[in-house]
Amino acid sequence: MFAKLFLVSVLLVGVNSRYVLVEEPGYYIEQYEDQPEQWANSRVRRQAGALTINSDGTSGAMVKVPITGNENHKLSALGSVDLTNQMKLGAATAGLAYDNVNGHGATLTKTHIPGFGDKMTAAGKVNLFHNNNHDFSAKAFATKNMPNIPQVPNFNTVGAGVDYMFKDKIGASATAAHTDVFNRNDYSLGGKLNLFKTPTTSLDFNAGWKKFDTPFIKSSWEPSTSFSFSKYF
Repeated sequence: MFAKLFLVSVLLVGVNSRYVLVEEPGYYIEQYEDQPEQWANSRVRRQAGALTINSDGTSGAMVKVPITGNENHKLSALGSVDLTNQMKLGAATAGLAYDNVNGHGATLTKTHIPGFGDKMTAAGKVNLFHNNNHDFSAKAFATKNMPNIPQVPNFNTVGAGVDYMFKDKIGASATAAHTDVFNRNDYSLGGKLNLFKTPTTSLDFNAGWKKFDTPFIKSSWEPSTSFSFSKYF
């Protein structure tokens, strides 16, 4: 049993790990900053979608279309596609998103990851503090993974974290996740600096550190940096 779990752990390290275990959902999409007139004092986003190109060669597109709502609540359909640095499909996601005028939100999504399989994710966030300078939120998620890899069982991952933004310019985040069947813990720290922004364009510098540990393998903190250019519509 231990040998099997060891082999599975090694396998998962190399199978699109960016999308499988470490990445918490991001469908509140920070870049959606223009607000409808009736939501003028909220952090709820208006644009229908975004295209993003990263300096590591990866890219993505997202669409978030309102279905129903009023001045306090909104339910939207969302979809996204992530491409690898070789312009191959990294992940494709579809689902529903709920947004509240006070900055709270929830999503229910299904993601397909080539070479791995599918996963269902329920996520939520609660805005804890907001004024003209500071925005601080807590988030949590639970994912059921349905891999189509031989010898890899279905498994669940749960996680939680916090996000902070100063003047919509400088941001920081921290997230921890646990996958019980492998006794694996994932940790990530991130930072963001907005370099340029208009109502339809944004250029950001991103920095992050990630690590994981299992009974068999422990990684050190691995740094990463990138620039991201986003166009909203």
